[in-house]
Amino acid sequence: MMDRLFAPQSVEAQAHTHLTENWFSWDQDHPNLDETVAAACATYQAFQRYLSGSDLYLVPQTRSELENVLRRYAYDGIHNTIAKSRSPLERGGYSRMCHLVELSISKVLNENDNASFLLELHRPRHEARSPKLGTSTRSIRIK
Repeated sequence: MMDRLFAPQSVEAQAHTHLTENWFSWDQDHPNLDETVAAACATYQAFQRYLSGSDLYLVPQTRSELENVLRRYAYDGIHNTIAKSRSPLERGGYSRMCHLVELSISKVLNENDNASFLLELHRPRHEARSPKLGTSTRSIRIK
């Protein structure tokens, strides 16, 4: 399902591949943490986490709620990357990464019908229900 959101050659997919395949040495390539790679990977991880639905307790009902969930997941990804990195973070780097994540999430949600697709993904499927309240065919006598 990730291919629907990110092409394999997308910045996010490549960053995710780079970090996961080079987990023990990816941060040694640069004197400072590569903010662009970390943010792109965090975005990818946020969508991956949302698609799994494993810790999604309140299903978003609107695009704004969906965007907030994805941002929170991406911020978690940024925190994990910073915690595991042996390279220092430049001054203002966290804010720049958060900004890059937010731009990337908005871009993905604006493409095709991705926002609608993601909103429908975890909505409960309603089976045939009993009639709505107030539409009963049986009358009730009150004394």
